[in-house]
Amino acid sequence: MPPARRGAFVLVVVMLTALLGACGTTQADAGEPKVLTTFTVLADIGRNVAGPHAEVVSLTKFGAEIHGYEPTPGDLHKAMDASLVVVNGLHLDDWFERFLDDIDVPRIVASDGVDAMGISDIPGAAADDADTPNPHAWMSPTEAKVYADNIADGLAAVDPDHAADYRRNAAAYGEQLDAERQRLVAAVAALPANERALVSCEGAFSYLARDTGLTEHYIWPVNSEQEATPQQMRRTVDFVRTRNVPAVFCESTVNDDPMLQIQRETGARYGGVLYVDSLSESDGPVPTYLDLLRHDISTIVDGLTGKDADRADS
Repeated sequence: MPPARRGAFVLVVVMLTALLGACGTTQADAGEPKVLTTFTVLADIGRNVAGPHAEVVSLTKFGAEIHGYEPTPGDLHKAMDASLVVVNGLHLDDWFERFLDDIDVPRIVASDGVDAMGISDIPGAAADDADTPNPHAWMSPTEAKVYADNIADGLAAVDPDHAADYRRNAAAYGEQLDAERQRLVAAVAALPANERALVSCEGAFSYLARDTGLTEHYIWPVNSEQEATPQQMRRTVDFVRTRNVPAVFCESTVNDDPMLQIQRETGARYGGVLYVDSLSESDGPVPTYLDLLRHDISTIVDGLTGKDADRADS
């Protein structure tokens, strides 16, 4: 956020905080807890944990680019009206956390306790800095269980009457995640060695690759407003050619032009769109987080094996 805009936003924050505090409306009224998450994937995990006992909503809309999101005064008002705020952490949603310091609303970091991976500017190299973790831990079904447990604990703290239900729901959801992980591992294991490679625009699949045995390669490590550099493009072209990777992919929230250029240069197939940072609308391909995992692994496997091309030809 530009400094001038940030200063104006902070001023509005202070004014709203004072106004709403004076009115005694800095938190949700008694009754069903209201949970505010920073993006749609967190909201869906939260709904599975909450069941009928709490309302869970996402601050950002379906399809939003969450890395560079700029919160509005209306977003702050939503936070003030919440019983619980859930952020991802790992520096993904620092854009919101820094504006919560003066708001008296309980909040939790969903990724607390995950086995965090680092970010590297060069795929396959050691992480550049331990202070720059890869924020996409939810892309691991194993780590998503940590998210669910943390949300259950947060809900139990603000609504102790239903604490047992929240933890029971989290455990049941964890069983679904375990089953999904086993399915993903089996699907990848069936691929030839050179096809167990995932080439994407952003380095958002490190956790999924770790879970399933995929070798990850990406053009850029984290979404940004900058275009891909010639060095990043050349490394990716070389990787696809050296490994004889059959297909390449890109995420739904970014411009796929660089990957389409790589596809043309290498002759690899464009395997399709993957979802990471956002779910789709209810009538779209990934209305839930479990749907997102299933869609992505099916798209990856079908793209690498040529099944997507078979469907297109039929």
